[in-house]
Amino acid sequence: MSSSSRRPARRAALTARSSYDESLVDAELESYLGNARSRRISRLRRLSADERQRETETEALIALSLGFPIDELLPAERPLLPAPVAAAPNDYIVVRNHILASWRADPRVPLPRSRVQETVAASYDNLVAVAHGFLAREGHINFGVSAAFPASPPPDAPQRLAASVLVVGAGLAGLAAARQLLRFGLRVLVLEGRARPGGRVYTTHLGGDQAAVELGGSVITGIHANPLGVLARQLGIPLHKVRDSCPLYHHDGRTVDMKLDRSMDLVFNTLLEHATRLREYLKKAAEGISLGEGIERLRRFYKVAKSVEEREVLDWHLANLEFSNAGCLSELSLAHWDQDDQYEMGGDHCFLAGGNARLVHALCDGVPVLYEKTVKRIEHGEDGVSITVEGGQVFKADMALCTAPLGVLKSRSIIFEPELPERKLEAIQRLGFGLLNKVAMVFPHVFWDEEIDTFGCLNKERSKRGEFFLFYSYHTVSGGAVLIALVAGEAALEFEKVDPAVALHRVLGILKGIYGPKGVTVPDPIQSCCTRWGSDPLCSGSYSHIRVGSSGTDYDILAESVNDRLFFAGEATNRAYPATMHGALLSGLREASKILHASESRLNSDYKKYALQKSIRLINNVLDDLFMEPDLECGRFSFVFSYITPEEEQAPGLARITLEKPLLLPSKKRKVKGNQKDQDPVAEKIDQEVFYLYATVSQEQATELLECDNDKSRIAVLCKDLGVKLMGYDSTYDVCSHLISSISRAQKARKRLQGPKSLKTGL
Repeated sequence: MSSSSRRPARRAALTARSSYDESLVDAELESYLGNARSRRISRLRRLSADERQRETETEALIALSLGFPIDELLPAERPLLPAPVAAAPNDYIVVRNHILASWRADPRVPLPRSRVQETVAASYDNLVAVAHGFLAREGHINFGVSAAFPASPPPDAPQRLAASVLVVGAGLAGLAAARQLLRFGLRVLVLEGRARPGGRVYTTHLGGDQAAVELGGSVITGIHANPLGVLARQLGIPLHKVRDSCPLYHHDGRTVDMKLDRSMDLVFNTLLEHATRLREYLKKAAEGISLGEGIERLRRFYKVAKSVEEREVLDWHLANLEFSNAGCLSELSLAHWDQDDQYEMGGDHCFLAGGNARLVHALCDGVPVLYEKTVKRIEHGEDGVSITVEGGQVFKADMALCTAPLGVLKSRSIIFEPELPERKLEAIQRLGFGLLNKVAMVFPHVFWDEEIDTFGCLNKERSKRGEFFLFYSYHTVSGGAVLIALVAGEAALEFEKVDPAVALHRVLGILKGIYGPKGVTVPDPIQSCCTRWGSDPLCSGSYSHIRVGSSGTDYDILAESVNDRLFFAGEATNRAYPATMHGALLSGLREASKILHASESRLNSDYKKYALQKSIRLINNVLDDLFMEPDLECGRFSFVFSYITPEEEQAPGLARITLEKPLLLPSKKRKVKGNQKDQDPVAEKIDQEVFYLYATVSQEQATELLECDNDKSRIAVLCKDLGVKLMGYDSTYDVCSHLISSISRAQKARKRLQGPKSLKTGL
């Protein structure tokens, strides 16, 4: 996966600190915001209006850094809110941002809803419940790998009839999804084709197992709001900032003149800016032009980089761009290649001490994984899914999550039955899946400059501009003198055919050319390794990019599920963060939420079918039991609450509105076709049943309703003034299952405390 930003830039300034804990990022953010927040925010303490406003603004900026709009709802949040709140959502957004900031303050431990409620006014309890539930289900809070987040449901989690899920692939996406699903209470099994977890994140150990070497995804790109940084913080793993200094060398070992370097850096960035203007001018015509063609046209038009040395330095920058996108510039779409720039995470790029495998193994803890199970066939239908692995073994489940890399989907090595929708197949073919290769070397000692993490080398031939163009030093985090040479663009494709011994000889020749004239002896490496990601049938490449003819929409299409049975995750399904490790992990959390929702919807649907077969009664027994002895009654309204003592005025509860038979009988004017005897007896029985509507209210709100003159006025106050949404059985069961349990427990507790005395207040 990408080890750089999508639009890389080599900055000249060195920072004073190069190694730090992820928690210090929060301090830096707070310093930038100019407000040192306490570890535990209390909205109940006495603050001036200015202090409260400043705190709200600080939390909004933290939410913004986490990818949330600063003053808007996410599309997925709007349906969860009553219409009046959704129309004027400021209070909800403040509560949501407060929860995000509270979680960010210490993500090593869970943030329960009760703790949030301690820090906000009781009048916001309903908003806290909605926001906290949404953020937890979607994987924005309360996720991770510390001991506080085991791969199992919390003790207080509601009991569910657990659906079964097969996860294809034990990479970051698959493991994140599996871990989250296990916490949701579902049954999960991961099928992995390799003999190890991690997928394209692969940390091996060379030099007598002393040095950790990253052969796949290596750099955490942008530490602010990055979930990988959260995992590192939970595990107490320090991060090393990739320092900005990156000297360039000619192929003969000479240092590139600083003036020339800065000049071509400016030319490169100016060409990219003009490429943006060019596509805006061309509009639809830009869809068929590659970024490489656009840049070359502009270079010729402005007559820049004309000398040999200038062109070699510019080619180095273009190779760096190809590295960032795992693709040749001749393939990248001029119109859409950088569509994800707006989402790019802020902060420094970092190495993880000891290698990214530490995160992978932490994600694996408690997750059932079967290795060397290469998936060959996925059958999906109304009855569930069936997955066949190499050798003929078959696994069955209710649902499946496919995290196979885009390269595998392109190769059609997995057969889907029935075939995937045409729309998805076309997106798979349109998107690009490129290549990045590496030569990893462990030396007896560090012979290069220990104060830098990267250095570059120019190439004479344009077609080879990406061959060993950039070196990464991992001596600060790997436990050994590790140096990795990158191969990008066209050179990465040719590299797959080169003998490893020949490749190593070329790399050592470059290093000796750079350091020999300085009087430095370059030793032979203790051990080396060359990657061949393009030849690996379990990935067939490195990471995705937007090819000519494609767009960011294709990432969204790849993320679409099929009939709520077959789901897809992976970096190539994440429009905002493609080609990144954190993009893969976030896609897994996203799909876990979707799978949970599908499981609950199917469970509710199955329950309704079962209930209709046994009886036409539409009211759940549990709700009937709750309202056998309501706490308050008036007209068609009855109320039950979750309080232990009536003094708890803000205790949440349920209101039930009874719609009697005369309101539901068919009109006398209704015409019935054919003989009345042929009318559906089930429909006739439904006509004669009593129906109920439900709403969540506090005891204080119920008291206000009781003061109304009639039921019509009560409904008007409930819906318009209080902004409460009426729900049928389905929605009540979905949204209020936790509240129903709380009310039931409270009723039992009151009976124990008060004996036979009734709490019912009839009005």
